[in-house]
Amino acid sequence: MNLFLVNLLLALAWVALTGSFQPVDLLFGFLLGYGVLWLAFRSTRSKRYFSRFPKVVEFVLFFVKELLLANLRMAVTILSPKMQLRPGVVAVPLDLKTRAGIVFLANMITLTPGTLSLDISVDRKMLYVHTVWLEDAEKFRSAIKQEYERRVKEIVEA
Repeated sequence: MNLFLVNLLLALAWVALTGSFQPVDLLFGFLLGYGVLWLAFRSTRSKRYFSRFPKVVEFVLFFVKELLLANLRMAVTILSPKMQLRPGVVAVPLDLKTRAGIVFLANMITLTPGTLSLDISVDRKMLYVHTVWLEDAEKFRSAIKQEYERRVKEIVEA
């Protein structure tokens, strides 16, 4: 059985037993269920869920931080008297192998203000990204690979 589904059911059971259907109670129930499942299944072959879940949490926190910073940078750019735009398209080589990983990466880049995934090469080895703040193509490319692609690969292809 899928441990994530069991974890969700344990969280729902927790909020049903406490009678408080607040998001913080659901989160606490989820974390409590995660701990119970970890104690029950840590020595079995279900280690994949327990190693992947912290990486998903880390990715969500990273993406929220990047989203906030990009929104602030876009607001400053728009509200400044002289917009300092340096648009450009950068080809980012991909190490991701699965379609799900590539689509997930492309969507995360597109959701971040100031960047847009334009296309994926036919052989799925290159992702073309448009940015409005291109100062150094190599720095931008390495930031995408080290920040986004590495985390996506840990989650999707682990």
